[in-house]
Amino acid sequence: MKKKILFILMSTYVFLYFNGCAIVKPSGEEDKSRSIPRADREFRGVWVATVSNIDWPSKPGLSTDDQKKEAIAILDSAAKLHLNAVIFQVRPHCDAMYPSQIEPWSSYLTGTQGKAPDPYYDPLEFWIQEAHNRGLELHAWFNPYRAFMSRGGELSDSSIVKKRPDLAKKVSNGTFWLDPSKKETQDYSYSVIMDVVKRYDVDGVHFDDYFYPYGDGNFPDDDSWEEYTKSGGSLSREDWRRAAVNSLVERVYEGIKSKKQYVKFGISPFGIWRPTYPPSIAGYDQYNRLYADAKLWLNKGWIDYWTPQLYWPINQIPQSFPVLLGWWSRQNTKGRNLWPGMILGRMNDEKGADEIINQIMIERGIVPDNPGHVLFSMKGFLRDSSVLVASLKNGPYKTMALVPPSPWLDDDAPAAAKIQTTVSNDTLLVTWSHDRLDDVFRWVVYNQYDAMWEYTIMNSSDRSTALPLSRILREVTRSRRQQVVKDTTQFLGRIAVSAVDRTGNESVLTFRDIAPKIPSAMKQ
Repeated sequence: MKKKILFILMSTYVFLYFNGCAIVKPSGEEDKSRSIPRADREFRGVWVATVSNIDWPSKPGLSTDDQKKEAIAILDSAAKLHLNAVIFQVRPHCDAMYPSQIEPWSSYLTGTQGKAPDPYYDPLEFWIQEAHNRGLELHAWFNPYRAFMSRGGELSDSSIVKKRPDLAKKVSNGTFWLDPSKKETQDYSYSVIMDVVKRYDVDGVHFDDYFYPYGDGNFPDDDSWEEYTKSGGSLSREDWRRAAVNSLVERVYEGIKSKKQYVKFGISPFGIWRPTYPPSIAGYDQYNRLYADAKLWLNKGWIDYWTPQLYWPINQIPQSFPVLLGWWSRQNTKGRNLWPGMILGRMNDEKGADEIINQIMIERGIVPDNPGHVLFSMKGFLRDSSVLVASLKNGPYKTMALVPPSPWLDDDAPAAAKIQTTVSNDTLLVTWSHDRLDDVFRWVVYNQYDAMWEYTIMNSSDRSTALPLSRILREVTRSRRQQVVKDTTQFLGRIAVSAVDRTGNESVLTFRDIAPKIPSAMKQ
């Protein structure tokens, strides 16, 4: 019974769909044929983790060709599923998935830290180009403090652990961590992040939940603390640690904006700020263990999108997904984009697919204006996940979606597109151009059959599409005694094209009336 109710609710939310195009219901009842259509808006991201070869590459030491093939398979799968963003881990632990003058090549690429791919290529540049070719945003994901993990193989001489042992502290199980309280650490990680922002055409910069390491809070920073207190510092040790992390978060946000205003900064903190916030919530205290005052960063607006890792089921009362999401939404005083993190780990059966779909629908209800979410991780789609993929593609991902805008970054929509149309037999060829192609990230092509608008989101390199001038629909009418099948013809009445920039602003639509161009013989 519960599944039937959920299906009915979901069906009322998801737009109708026909022939691979989203169908947009007219917004006005007075003149449906003249109403202005708009594409759906939703951030649909997926994490691609490189640490320990979780998602990519599948193992160290693959050939360059095999690495590229695996990357293309991931990006193709994301595009087919109607995702629109990939959060790609470029710094697993003070190493690099790109050529860097600051940090060594990651061992997860070649099996040896400091060794470049052979034949040589730039993995990050490749990922950016191929993602953009598919209309996907590419966000560069950094771990700001994790310096080394034993699963990363042997340390190279160029590792920060060997070069600056005063910054990299050994914590446990062969793991080293940069001391967040040291100014040199902040300068170092900041330089790594800004190097990528300056050199690469990324759409976003992303931090996950690792600030101080998970554990009991007993971080080996006695030397730093002693130096602080001797200099007259008056904060408690806990506040002093939090202040150091706060400083880097604010500095990174301001640094990104000083170089590229449109590059979004997002953080995916542990999903619970503190136990009892709200009262029913219990669990790990990131405020006093990770020294992450995540609520402060959101309240201050030091981020452009907020992705708390809400990896718990809806009905897990002490960590309930909707309860936590509702609490975070009330802390979003600056009106930033709130796109929670969801986990795919055990969601490859029907029950798991239902859980993910339910969470997506709840998120759309709690954050109705600019909804979105990020899924961990791509591995959940790469394994045998046919049930999950089919459930998403036939349900909440049935329509394509544009990334919601970030008006505090840019609210200046691009100029309108220029379009031309040509009729050939039963086909309308639509071509378009723009005076400022550098201001266009995606196009939306709208077409109207009878009173219903449909749309397709296309990539920046696309310049044309072909639409049928007429199409046959089969209507089925059922009654207790008979089934009547009736073929009806629909004619293309209007089309429109819009330009969308990389911060999600959509231009005014350029319309064309098509009905007069349809040969009269076709109308009979």
